[in-house]
Amino acid sequence: MNQTHNTSLDCDSKADFQFYLFPAVYGVVMVLGLPGNLGALWFFLVKRRQRMASDIFIINLAVADVVFLCALPFRIHYHLQHNVWSLGKPACIVSGIVFHANIYASIVFMTCICVDRYVATMHPLTYLRLRNSNCAAFVSASIWLVYTAAMLAFILAGPPDSQEERCFESFSQMEWKKRVGPYSILCLVFGSLLPSTVILVCYPLVVRRIAHIRTATAGKARRIIYAILAIMLLCFLPYHTVHLLHLLYRMGFIQNCVWADAIYKARRITMALVSFNSCLDPLVYYFSTSHCKWNMPRLRWLRPRRTRGVYIISSDL
Repeated sequence: MNQTHNTSLDCDSKADFQFYLFPAVYGVVMVLGLPGNLGALWFFLVKRRQRMASDIFIINLAVADVVFLCALPFRIHYHLQHNVWSLGKPACIVSGIVFHANIYASIVFMTCICVDRYVATMHPLTYLRLRNSNCAAFVSASIWLVYTAAMLAFILAGPPDSQEERCFESFSQMEWKKRVGPYSILCLVFGSLLPSTVILVCYPLVVRRIAHIRTATAGKARRIIYAILAIMLLCFLPYHTVHLLHLLYRMGFIQNCVWADAIYKARRITMALVSFNSCLDPLVYYFSTSHCKWNMPRLRWLRPRRTRGVYIISSDL
């Protein structure tokens, strides 16, 4: 069975490789991502006695990753069936929304970590006065409330009008103009463009601030920064760039079937690529606590605080 993608332009796009690509990639992501994120939750919830603001954001990022990973078995089943959904429309809606919403949740919580590190580095004295887990918990709860409200609004508006056997694919042209298109634009602006701008502005300033410091602690801080930037550039940037092109095509701004076919194939690849963020995020957690040795409850060397800004970046992240 060939996967086709039809629009008002009568373009016929095929990407049979997706039937092997998605199950393989999602399987690897689950095997690597679940232990890493569950281990991070165990460490920050059980082993970490005193939680800082950044710890709260890391916990929520790990939760977002775990929720995302729990949706992958449904996607694997869907693609193994050659993109024929047989688990019922409610399961399709829930798994589809969870899958896509948590991509944006991950970006937002990474942005929160970025802002926290920016304040800690550029304004260390202010950070020492303001840092507490209550503020971070309030911000995190607000983020989840916004995402829950957005998901409920989409669900309560009624099932999306698409081909019966498809799940979150092949929406009608009217559905794109009425609901899916505007919803996608809001997600791109507030869930991708703004957070990415914050990260790309803040982190270079942080790197510049600690560039002249030649210590192991500063080196670890730089590795954390580079890891998050790498995840953004390798996983999220390709996905959202292609998603924007896909949106322009479905809204009728791109009137070319050759482009439509290229966008469709690229979208398959970037949807697989974006899932890798869930198994790469634990590397950020590890870098942020590598000096702690996850199996060691006591940190003897935390007494010296000669370079407060850098100490905050590394040991409290």
